Amino acid sequence: MAWPDPLVLATLDRVLPRVARLPRPLQAAVLRPLLQTVLAEPIRAGRFDFLGGRWIRIEITDLDIGWSLRVEGARLELDAQASAEVRVAAAWRDLLMLASRHEDPDALFFRRRLVIDGDTELGLAVKNLIDGLDAQELPAPVWSALRRLGAEAARQS
Repeated sequence: MAWPDPLVLATLDRVLPRVARLPRPLQAAVLRPLLQTVLAEPIRAGRFDFLGGRWIRIEITDLDIGWSLRVEGARLELDAQASAEVRVAAAWRDLLMLASRHEDPDALFFRRRLVIDGDTELGLAVKNLIDGLDAQELPAPVWSALRRLGAEAARQS
């Protein structure tokens, strides 16, 4: 049985602001292994090597939350406070549509719904990484859920 995508998005709209208020150590305890698992293949394939240990910051503007991340070897590191060389910021639904390939990063950028600031060259590389992640590099259930929810978010926007 298919799950009702509009209901899932509406539930996430209600739940994510509460999750964003959880203590940072608790968020990190969930987020770090989740990202390490989801991004394991792209990390293993060297897709994050361009970072060279530098920090990037991802901010979800409508949830008022952000995390800095970097990849050292095969290990993803998260830090709520680390100073980053580039910042990527957008609302959660825009990031969902971006990750699911239902929205083009350039289109979001030019409509001022995606902000990339800091080191321009690194920012462009991060944008290209997001835009170029291969579906085969992500776990199939994750990609399927991203695609479905991203399609619904795009339909509603």
